[in-house]
Amino acid sequence: MGIKSFEGPRKGQQQVEQNQSLKVSDYMTRDLITFKASQSVEEVIDTLIKKKISGGPVVNDKNELIGIISEGDCIKQISDSRYYNSPTQNNSVERHMVKNVETIDGNLNIFDAATKFLESKRRRFPIVEDGKLVGQISQKDILKATIDLKSQNWK
Repeated sequence: MGIKSFEGPRKGQQQVEQNQSLKVSDYMTRDLITFKASQSVEEVIDTLIKKKISGGPVVNDKNELIGIISEGDCIKQISDSRYYNSPTQNNSVERHMVKNVETIDGNLNIFDAATKFLESKRRRFPIVEDGKLVGQISQKDILKATIDLKSQNWK
């Protein structure tokens, strides 16, 4: 038999229900900075620097996810352009984005999402519903969700 605490909850702490479900959709970012396939990589770099982000989803005119572009993709384009000595050729987002994008279900528990982050070594996952981009969850969002927990019984 384990030791029980008879102190009760501390003043000022909110208790989280043991059965509370922490969904990705509760913590995902809905107001996203997105890019278009026709944009130049230079435009993306400018936005990444100004907005202090490391990448973002690429969508078409119907807000359907078609790819993701990151700092690494931009750096690769810069490196390739120097190697081939052609800085302005073929610098569209469409040519340099990752097209095979793994997504996460908005109803997924954040702890399962955390496991998915660890297994995939990704920084962010887009959330798509009915073919449309509705949000994005990042590793930082997962950290924020765990800070919100005040109980030691995580489900």
